[in-house]
Amino acid sequence: MKKRKKGFSILYIALCFLFFYVPILVMMVFSFNSSRSLTKFEGFSIRWYEQLLADSEIMGAVSVSVSIAVLATLISTVLGTLTAIGLSKTRRVLKEWVLNVNNLPIMNPDIVTAIGLMILFSSMKFDKGYMTMLLSHVLFCTPYVITSVYPKVRQFDNNLANAAMDLGASPFQTLVKVIVPCIKPGIFAGMLLAFTMSFDDFVISYFVTGNGVQNISIIVYNMTKRTNPTINALSTIVIAVILLALLIGNVVPMLVNRKKNKGLKEGKL
Repeated sequence: MKKRKKGFSILYIALCFLFFYVPILVMMVFSFNSSRSLTKFEGFSIRWYEQLLADSEIMGAVSVSVSIAVLATLISTVLGTLTAIGLSKTRRVLKEWVLNVNNLPIMNPDIVTAIGLMILFSSMKFDKGYMTMLLSHVLFCTPYVITSVYPKVRQFDNNLANAAMDLGASPFQTLVKVIVPCIKPGIFAGMLLAFTMSFDDFVISYFVTGNGVQNISIIVYNMTKRTNPTINALSTIVIAVILLALLIGNVVPMLVNRKKNKGLKEGKL
């Protein structure tokens, strides 16, 4: 009976993986198709990658997506981390109120947030474009950073910060050299989540952009209205970059820890 349940679980997991990853694999294969067909593979070619790199509109969208994602991640990480640290020092009533308010953008549907921001920028006579998109991304990324960092702040021992200040450290030195290293896992998790949310966003970006400013999500949406195999090449490159980032993020810490452990063993010997 247990073996049957185990076999069913393995089959179920395998089917889930196939459902999620086979379409991506098919898309990557057809990005090298020599024809425009999205259903019949007629030969190997890199023509769509060449066309992608030669398309100034697509490359402009890539630069907008990357720059906004990086800036929004950095700004929201700083704001979210400082807010999470500040919440740990506030009174319980105010803390609970702020945390509940922080959950609203996370639970709120993207379309509602997008329409609200569009009305806000229009009423304030903002010229919609790069800056409005950046502000919007910072706004909806910051709550995710707070949610990721705050649990680590709660686990932090305040006696360490007090001891550092008693030994002569300034508040800024205590923050940088004591608090931040202790809550670093939460900060990294918030950064990755913020970057993913910003880079992947379509709904909010579509409503707050203007003046010809487009990110990857918007350009891909426009490309789906007509048969354009370049979308496969663009998606494949994005997936390759994400896989490379994940590989570096997992391998580099492993190598650093291995080097530290080797140094400790050599020191003991």
